[in-house]
Amino acid sequence: MDDHDWMQRALALAEQAAAVGEVPVGAVLVRDDRVLGEGFNQPIRACDPSAHAEIVALRQAARAQANYRLPGSTLYVTLEPCTMCFGALVHARVSRLVYAASEPRAGVCESQLQLPQVDFYNHRMVVEGGLLAAQSATLLKTFFAGRRVKR
Repeated sequence: MDDHDWMQRALALAEQAAAVGEVPVGAVLVRDDRVLGEGFNQPIRACDPSAHAEIVALRQAARAQANYRLPGSTLYVTLEPCTMCFGALVHARVSRLVYAASEPRAGVCESQLQLPQVDFYNHRMVVEGGLLAAQSATLLKTFFAGRRVKR
């Protein structure tokens, strides 16, 4: 599978989040063409403010690998990560981050803080944004438009 295929899988997970009323964000963590962990946003149903898609995928992978460090892995996520998620990716030693849509208010890779460029972290990862961005943005816009109508 290639980047496009993995991001399609992350988008399918985002659709699962939307189906249960969560903000539609999905994430897949891969190493050597094998899924280590995956997840979708679930802070509401898990009653856990840290249950973002990226964190869910990292937790699943760390348990499966019996190691909190996940070097050589790539995380595919449908929305530019927030501060919490980016920090977790750094601490897990994820090698590469690929995200779809940018997040103008809270995204920290390009939209706000540009954290991949800072030099105070002891780990650096390759970051690429924009893969299937239109699909992810459409999913998010549709979800939030539906929520506004329900109010």
